[in-house]
This record gives sequence, structure tokens and C-alpha cells, in this order.
Amino acid sequence: MKVTESSSLYDNLEHMSIEDLLQNINREDHKVPEAVKLVIPEITDLIEKLVPRMKEGGRLFYIGAGTSGRLGILDASECPPTYGVPDDWVIGLIAGGDSAIRKAVENAEDDSNQAWKDIQEYGFNELDTVIGIAASGTTPYVIGGVKAAREKGLLTACITCNPNSPLSKEVAHPIEVVVGPEFVTGSTRMKAGTAQKLVLNMISTTTMIKLGRVKGNKMVDMQLSNAKLVERGTRMIMEATGLDFQTANELLLKEGSVRKATQAFYQGKK
Repeated sequence: MKVTESSSLYDNLEHMSIEDLLQNINREDHKVPEAVKLVIPEITDLIEKLVPRMKEGGRLFYIGAGTSGRLGILDASECPPTYGVPDDWVIGLIAGGDSAIRKAVENAEDDSNQAWKDIQEYGFNELDTVIGIAASGTTPYVIGGVKAAREKGLLTACITCNPNSPLSKEVAHPIEVVVGPEFVTGSTRMKAGTAQKLVLNMISTTTMIKLGRVKGNKMVDMQLSNAKLVERGTRMIMEATGLDFQTANELLLKEGSVRKATQAFYQGKK
């Protein structure tokens, strides 16, 4: 039996008090970061291959179904506002298309040919990377997608929570985060989903830092899409230049980003 399908360590959940349920869920959640820690070498190997490819114009595709697909889309969709990168640098694809983000699409994940078709909608080149996300490691949509990508010469990886899964066998860089049985048997939106989110955070954040989208520890290329972010950017400029709030704010709005505003300030000082 797959680890993700093995029986919960807890029984008679419906008879537990609310506090006991919460304490036990939290107890299980504590196991996830330790499981992720064990696969940092594998994540490192992947990013060392990924970054040079993206510097040369390659893109990063996440493919998944259900929770896994939604987590990939979440990570991909947050890269442009956080790091100011184009929408097509990191692309999240889900079995069943965008409608499956909110509502399950029956049988979509069982089509082993569809993921590659979805990738081709964006065009592909040999510098692209495809990461398949599937807690079970058995999802046909994901397996078919990474298999086709690898045959075309793309860099491939996966994030799964079962060891030695069919998915892992089809990629160059398998990342297997084995978190053990779920609190509710088979509910992989819980620990498995948390593990996948942590690994995705690590991949995208580290990649963006190495692509030069962070300066010091600041998101200097973030999109100024609301008042909170404009204020955050203004304070970044104040810290970097010593300007007062009003002057820093005017400079930010004129230049359009923290990076450009800071550069403009120091160029004007020369």
C-alpha cells in the first residue's frame, strides 16, 4: 500500500473533542518540515540545473491535478507580483483546465496525454523545465506530462509523497517527501499538501533570488498593485536612501519599482 493511502495513526476521530482533534492535527503537521529537510539535497540538485536554464530563457512549468495542481498554480501566480517577472516565467497547469481550480473536473487526471497538450499551448523549448506534482505519484496526467517533456529534452522533476512511485521513475530529479499517513486516512490535502507547498516555496524563492530578483533581503521588483505594497516599497526606499516618506513615495511612483527608484537616487547623487 502507498504511504499516502495507509491508515491514520488515530482512530475514532468523531469521538475526539475539538481540542484533541486540533492538537493531534498539529502533532502530525510538525512532522512535515523534518521530512522536507531530508530532501534538501535533491531540491538543491534541481535548482542548480534550473537556474542556468531560466537565465537563458527557459521557463518553469508546474503540472498537477486536484490539490497538487492548485498548489502549483498558487506558487506560479505569486511569482509576478512578488518578483516582478513576466506571467510566462512560471506557469501552473491543472488537469481539467482553469475551471478545475475551483471545482473538481471528473476523470481529467486520468488522461495521460493532456498535460503535454496543455504545455504545448504555451510553446516549448529545450530550456524549459517541467515539475510534476502528485502526492501519490501515480496520476496519469502528471506522469504522461513529464514523460513527454523528458523525451523532448526538457529538464524534469517531481514532488511526491510516496517512495519509488511511477512518477519518480519518469523524471530526472525526483523529490520524495514522505510524511507518513494522513490524520484523515488518504486526505493528502493535509500533510502531503503542506509538504508540496513548502517545497514549491523553496524552489521558486531560491530560483528568483538566484535570478537577481531580490536585493539584500528585499522584494525590490514587486508589483505596486495596492496601497499596502506602495507603502512597503516606500519604506524600502527610505531605508536604502535615507529619504523622508514623502520624497521616497514620490520617487517610487515616478520610477515604478523599488529597484529603479533606488538606482535613480544614487545615479542622481553622482
